[in-house]
Amino acid sequence: MGSEIAFWVCAAGAVVAGMLVFRVDSMARATFALLVSFLLAAGTLLLVGLSYLGVLVVLMMIMEMLIMVVFMVMYMMNPAGLMPMTMVHNRRGALGIAVGTFGVLATGILLVDWPSTDTPPPAEATRALGAALMGPKMLVMMVLGLVLFATIVATVVLATRRGRYDRYGDRLDRRRPDDPVRGGVGR
Repeated sequence: MGSEIAFWVCAAGAVVAGMLVFRVDSMARATFALLVSFLLAAGTLLLVGLSYLGVLVVLMMIMEMLIMVVFMVMYMMNPAGLMPMTMVHNRRGALGIAVGTFGVLATGILLVDWPSTDTPPPAEATRALGAALMGPKMLVMMVLGLVLFATIVATVVLATRRGRYDRYGDRLDRRRPDDPVRGGVGR
């Protein structure tokens, strides 16, 4: 009974957090709302026994959303993507598409004959799923993920001529910033 309640709490929370992505007024808040939605969706996967997929969603989404927030803080013109903005353009069209898509998917859920099987699941479902998805390439994909992350970090370090706090000096003790790029904050 407790796992059923947790499942429905995670499912409803994922939907609410997904809707918050379009209701909050900044990119950073939308990113964290999306992260919460994905984590709650991963919780539902874990609760139905899909451990491999649940952990995969958690690891992928945490890294993706955190990298996105880091890039927002570094490169957005407003401070850390926290300035008010709208996340929805063409409200009527978007609402029509969303309602139509929901209707088609809900109809499909109700009208499609779902398959059933008498075959029991394999003893080690996680290992079987991993082998089916990646086969012998799992180690290669894990190393590739680390190399891609290192490449992102190295690219950002090499692309910036100055650090975030260069305007105020090494000890941040200047009263006025010495910003080499005109138009920054404080000018």
